[in-house]
Amino acid sequence: QVELVESGGGLVHSGGSLTLSCAASESIYIMGWFRQAPGKQREFVASVTKWGTRVYSHFAEGRSTIAIENVRNTINLQMHSLAPEDTADYYCAADTKTLSVGTPEYWGRGTQVTVSS
Repeated sequence: QVELVESGGGLVHSGGSLTLSCAASESIYIMGWFRQAPGKQREFVASVTKWGTRVYSHFAEGRSTIAIENVRNTINLQMHSLAPEDTADYYCAADTKTLSVGTPEYWGRGTQVTVSS
């Protein structure tokens, strides 16, 4: 059982930036972030494999950077130019195969991000 612990959420002003971190209890093939806004479905944000291959959602592309620190089994997601529509609960996820198909095997508890206008 892989445990994921998120950190870095909070209140951010519109146009600001934040960094979300997720630490896994052991090395795993792929890690990433999903988010769920109130009343909306969960959606994929970004992912990175242990080999450094990155994938971004359309809304994260160009204003986000995801990186992995293999030594610490940790990923960091930097997001810039935040807007109120980025307000959501952000969840770290991990899997031994993929985050793009089905439901990731492992989930963190989530961290709340609120962007004020």
